[in-house]
Parts: sequence; structure tokens; C-alpha cells
Amino acid sequence: MSVFETIIIRIVGEQELIIGPLAWTEAGKISGLRVQKEIGVVSIQGDPKQAIDRLVARYEKLFGQISREVCKQAVASILADLKPDEIPASLK
Repeated sequence: MSVFETIIIRIVGEQELIIGPLAWTEAGKISGLRVQKEIGVVSIQGDPKQAIDRLVARYEKLFGQISREVCKQAVASILADLKPDEIPASLK
């Protein structure tokens, strides 16, 4: 599993704690993402940073700025190991 897939699974998992299964449903609507909630698997087509940015933006559009902060907190430990240019803009 790539670091970006791990980031997405963490984000969706954290959002699921707040909004329930709707988190997976919304993730499945993101262009470039394929999700399988039943087994917690995500695959990314295209630029993974853009897919993450679209996912974070979707949650923020639906649930407000706090959703973006939840996303950032969910992956803070992963981001610490990435180079600055590897971090998606929505998580900076």
C-alpha cells in the first residue's frame, strides 16, 4: 500500500468516526478514487495528491472547515515523514 493510499484510508476512517458510513460513500464519489469499504481498500488512478485534495475538499464542502482540520489531524504522523513537496496542498 502506498503512503497516499494510507493517507486516504486514515482520512476516510477518521471521517467515518464522525459521520458514519457516509464517509465511504462520499469518498467513492471522488474522481480518481476507487474504494471498497467492506475491506478498507482504496486505489488511486492519476495524481494521488490531487485525489487527496478532492477528497478533503468534498468533506469540507459537505461538513465545513472542521472536516479539513480532522483530515489534517488524522494524517499528521504520516505527513511528518514526507518531504514538503510530497504533501497534498489541502493538508498543509
